[in-house]
Amino acid sequence: MAQILPPDSPSGVDKLADEARSPSQDVEDQRGTPGQQEDYDVKTVEKVYRKLDLRIIPAFWVLYFVCSGLRSNIGIAQTMNAEKGHDLMTVLNMTPRDTSTALALFYVAYVIFDFPSNLIMSRVSPRAWMARIVMATGIIGACCAAAQAAWSIQLLRFLLGVVIAGMWPGMAYYLTLFYPPSRTGKRIGMYFTAAQVSAAVVGLVSAGFQLMDGVGGLVGFRWMFLLYGLVAIVLGFSLLWWLPDRPLPPGQTRVRTGLFKWLPASPEALTGRDAAVHYHDLRRVYNPRPWTLRDLLQVLMDWRLWPLVLMYFGVVGVGIGTQLYGSVIIRSIVPEATSVQISLLFAPIWIMDLIAIVLIMPLSDRFHQYRPFIFSAAVCIQIAGLLTVTFALSNGWARYGGLLIVGFGLGPTVPNCMAWTNEIFQRRHGEVGVAAASALVSGLGNLGSVVTTYALYTGWPEDSAPGRYQYRRSNFVMIGILGMSIVSSFVMVILLKVFGNDRSPKLAATSESGSDYEDGAARRENQHRGLGGLLPRTKPRQTA
Repeated sequence: MAQILPPDSPSGVDKLADEARSPSQDVEDQRGTPGQQEDYDVKTVEKVYRKLDLRIIPAFWVLYFVCSGLRSNIGIAQTMNAEKGHDLMTVLNMTPRDTSTALALFYVAYVIFDFPSNLIMSRVSPRAWMARIVMATGIIGACCAAAQAAWSIQLLRFLLGVVIAGMWPGMAYYLTLFYPPSRTGKRIGMYFTAAQVSAAVVGLVSAGFQLMDGVGGLVGFRWMFLLYGLVAIVLGFSLLWWLPDRPLPPGQTRVRTGLFKWLPASPEALTGRDAAVHYHDLRRVYNPRPWTLRDLLQVLMDWRLWPLVLMYFGVVGVGIGTQLYGSVIIRSIVPEATSVQISLLFAPIWIMDLIAIVLIMPLSDRFHQYRPFIFSAAVCIQIAGLLTVTFALSNGWARYGGLLIVGFGLGPTVPNCMAWTNEIFQRRHGEVGVAAASALVSGLGNLGSVVTTYALYTGWPEDSAPGRYQYRRSNFVMIGILGMSIVSSFVMVILLKVFGNDRSPKLAATSESGSDYEDGAARRENQHRGLGGLLPRTKPRQTA
């Protein structure tokens, strides 16, 4: 483990900082309060964060892509090679209730183990813990290929939830070690697109796995489970050589002790001048210090958790319900479609989701004080899509279009919720606040996934009965929990206006940010960056 020193202790920071500063900044300093150092110019800071993106975001994207596929491929396995009787339910002799139980057990384990997993990550090497999650997920996912009965797939799904717990909130927590909270939404959106691409690819690739049906004596869905799992195992090992651990002040070195001395040395995210610029910009919000049980209890007792949990409950429940039952819903809309055609129709839902993330999340970061309103607008789009699916009974393609609308609305909701959680709890409680809050919001919020996977669609026999109104009541329930998410976001806005979001007394006393002086990094954290940099620049008109 590396020893993290107070931000203002190493003299190397100031030395490298002076070297990195532009001549124009010296002029700015002369105008400011004596002894207070002005921030770097925006162009320099943005360049450093782009370099940081290249180190972290591609690795996160790939690991989330693979793990999302392992988590969700059981959904498409329900319809693979169904014409031959080689689909998951027929091969394992599973009833619809068995399938719902297997899907729900994953989230039961996820809810239980999400919180402790993230707390452990905050105490140990983040990259080692993340690598452990991915490798264990690959091992359990590959074992699903050997399932022979309903009870075995249910047990393996529970174990998959145990080992993958902490991955999603752990990634959000990891980002706050390297980025100010107002910059995390865009980055969360960047790697969250992997879930959408994965959902689309699971549908498209499943068509190829269906063509492998019978090769080596394995049915198509067993090949899918096995190969996804093996890829995840290899990826988990590679993360040890790629992901950096916590940032250190320039000039400091990592001291590895205990079991961690047997791991490969951590690569540094940035070096030299870039590291100095980054640390100077980050240290206003990054407060590395050991947390105690009392710190944790303060986070758990913070009322700000619960509106965020309810926001997450609704959107993640609908998202997972759509992901795992999307192929089943499409079959009810287009009953004459083959299993390959269903797989191909499933993919565009997640392409729409990806498009929404790419378009909206950069704006969400630039106008980060409006996150709850952006979140609520996206939820309203989902509700419109579900209403179309429910009531456009005379036109199957219109109902399918409703699913595409749902996919578009889903995109910005989860990243916005997690980014807002980072902003609120990083400021109020520091590192332990982000670790605990992101895990609780994700873990308890995933009770929504338990509801949609166990109690709705094929898990609701009366509602899944074939007919004109199949799945109508399940759609109504999803609309209801989305309404709860909207109400919770506005309740949160009102309560923050009334009670504020000041730092906890202990954090204010020990943090460099406790002073009244606001440097450039703090100003960027507290104000909108607007559309500058997104819109093309135009040259001023010249007059004669």
